[in-house]
Amino acid sequence: MFPMTSFLFLAATVLLCGYTLHKVRLIHLLLHDVRDRSQRDNAGLFRQLEALQGLYTDLGLRHSLPDTRGWAASPDFLLMLARHALAEKPRVIVECSSGTSTVVLARCLQLNGAGKLYSLEHEPHYAAQTRRQLARHGLSEWAVVLDAPLKAQDFGDATWPWYSTDGLPDGAGIDMIAIDGPPQATRALARYPAGPALFGRLAPGAAVFLDDAGRPDEQLILRRWAEEYPEMEQHQPACEKGAAVLYYRPRA
Repeated sequence: MFPMTSFLFLAATVLLCGYTLHKVRLIHLLLHDVRDRSQRDNAGLFRQLEALQGLYTDLGLRHSLPDTRGWAASPDFLLMLARHALAEKPRVIVECSSGTSTVVLARCLQLNGAGKLYSLEHEPHYAAQTRRQLARHGLSEWAVVLDAPLKAQDFGDATWPWYSTDGLPDGAGIDMIAIDGPPQATRALARYPAGPALFGRLAPGAAVFLDDAGRPDEQLILRRWAEEYPEMEQHQPACEKGAAVLYYRPRA
């Protein structure tokens, strides 16, 4: 008869081998996942470096740009803004939140030889920082950073903290809008009011650029805008943080 102790030892060995093979398989899958993620990260980083190089080449900058990491707009989004501004030559640009994009767009207007950028900024510290960057690049005459505190405003049946727009020019049609604020933490769907607050001022053919469009809030905002502004033709080009471009196509 097969000894019970030998049987138990054999069973334990089989179980241990099975457990070990299971762990080895998990480690193998994990290593493949890490490798794939690393390749994606490297490809993404390379794309951002290419876009940053494209910015410096297209804009002919003599000084370095502010940071393009963290909360700042990514190079691929900035390059998209720049190439649109250089090609379409907008006369009036409105920006929600100032920063690196302010310098980029102001430089585009300088190269175009015409136009004005109005940047809405609710944080005095960042407004002063952006003004210093504009002065450093010799771009102060092409952009104005407006002190635009967030005020409780009603849009539809809800209230949002939204920029004061008192400093925007009256009567001038807006040719381009860049939306990178307010911060997501201010309220759910924080950037939704850009639609009711600014879309009515758009000139025919104007373009609206929304950063961070990969986030759930921004996706919901885009769906609401699609329902409320059917004349806005939506596109979502590939960008690091997600992006959306809306073209104003008024119906005859």
